[in-house]
Amino acid sequence: MAVTESSPPTQTERTGAAPHAPVVETAAPSASFDARGWLVLITLCCATFMCGLDFSIVTVALPDIGASLGFSSAGTLQWVATASLLPSASLLPLFARVADLVGRKRLFTFGVGLFTAFSLCAALADGPGMLIAFRAGQGVAAAMIAPAAIALMTGYFPEGPLRARALGLNGAVMSLGFVLGALGGGVITSGFSWRWTMVVLCAMGALALAGALALPAMRQSVTARSMDIPGAILATLGLFGIVFGISTGGDQGWLRAQSLGSIVGGVILLGVFLLVERRHPEPLIPLKILNRATVKWSGLMGVVTFGMCAGTTLLLSLYMQDVLGYTPLQAGLGYLGEGAAAMLGGMYVAKLLGRFGGPKVLAAGLLIQGVGTAAMFTLSEGGNLAALLVTSSVMGLGHVFSVVSFITVMTSGVKEEDQGVVGGLSQLPQYVAAIGVAGLSAIAAARTAALAGGGTPTRAETLAGLHAGMVSAGLIALVGAALAAVLLRRRSAA
Repeated sequence: MAVTESSPPTQTERTGAAPHAPVVETAAPSASFDARGWLVLITLCCATFMCGLDFSIVTVALPDIGASLGFSSAGTLQWVATASLLPSASLLPLFARVADLVGRKRLFTFGVGLFTAFSLCAALADGPGMLIAFRAGQGVAAAMIAPAAIALMTGYFPEGPLRARALGLNGAVMSLGFVLGALGGGVITSGFSWRWTMVVLCAMGALALAGALALPAMRQSVTARSMDIPGAILATLGLFGIVFGISTGGDQGWLRAQSLGSIVGGVILLGVFLLVERRHPEPLIPLKILNRATVKWSGLMGVVTFGMCAGTTLLLSLYMQDVLGYTPLQAGLGYLGEGAAAMLGGMYVAKLLGRFGGPKVLAAGLLIQGVGTAAMFTLSEGGNLAALLVTSSVMGLGHVFSVVSFITVMTSGVKEEDQGVVGGLSQLPQYVAAIGVAGLSAIAAARTAALAGGGTPTRAETLAGLHAGMVSAGLIALVGAALAAVLLRRRSAA
């Protein structure tokens, strides 16, 4: 059954040709964006920027939040960030299918409105429980926004230079949102109050909502007629268990029953989910999509680039504050090189994709990211600003190349009715990046503890642990580059 959102008649409808073919309104094939294309791009990028800003700006503000609202412990305070992450990751597959059922533009608009409302409520929260609840609401809204936004973008811009350019700018804005969140969080909490971080998110949401309401009507063809309830429950609980176990394992210990049991339970539930999907007439995620080489391997590379970049960014924060003694504001300024490189990469990645193809750019991006990250072993105890800016910039450049190219590869050649599902899958890696954060943090902590011998670690011992985590991240990214070159080579040849 075709489900459409009303729009002006297309050329196909006016001529009467192919009356039963699904109609998708897309941007006209051109080397540049027209006015409607810019509206679509700016609106979707604004929402992407808002979601990228959300996590980092709140993370920087956590100490101020804890002191202001009287959180009982650091573990409880961490739930301000975790409460948003968990629903964002676990509900993505569900809302990717909901977008196909109710309309991607409709779900996107509702999600942006909901995020804006919860951001305003979070700014007014007067206790830990209220803030955590509103942060969870922001996470649910982000799970609506992410798959709908990428499906709208790939649906409006046809495969080719326009889509590559749009995805490039979107990837750059995503990285820039994270970087500016770290900087803005330091500025806002130092000069004003943590509540203004929520006000900033609310203002960004209002801008995105205005753009969403003004978006041109878009047609979409949808074959799904009902929701796969068993699959939705299993996928949601499985992802929730894995992300919860990873997020809490770093603080509570990986072998504790709560963390290990949550991870194992999540893996089992996802295994059952795959079995259920084989038999369901309208699965939440059709296995034919998961079995596509471009979907599963580029998705794996997405986990690598997001996990290693997010984990290394945290280690850089620890380096700047614990080793160099930077203030939160100075540490935020230390990310400017990474943000500038991401913007530069986003402007030129479309040309590289057009010339070399997604798989080659993906492998090259992971290679650049790996080299920049591994080179961070040169960061010294005394501080070397040039080394800090150069290595983080190289990492950021490679990361944005990797992000844009893996999404391009994943969404290329996908039928229009499957764009919602694939759009959700393409956004999942950024929300399971906690794997990299937890893993690299554990490596750094273990190395530092081994050198300290049970005592209080010195700055040199702390730095040695951070070096171990950074070099590990670089090596993993380099392995990812080799795998991308091999596993996606046939796709490149095609």
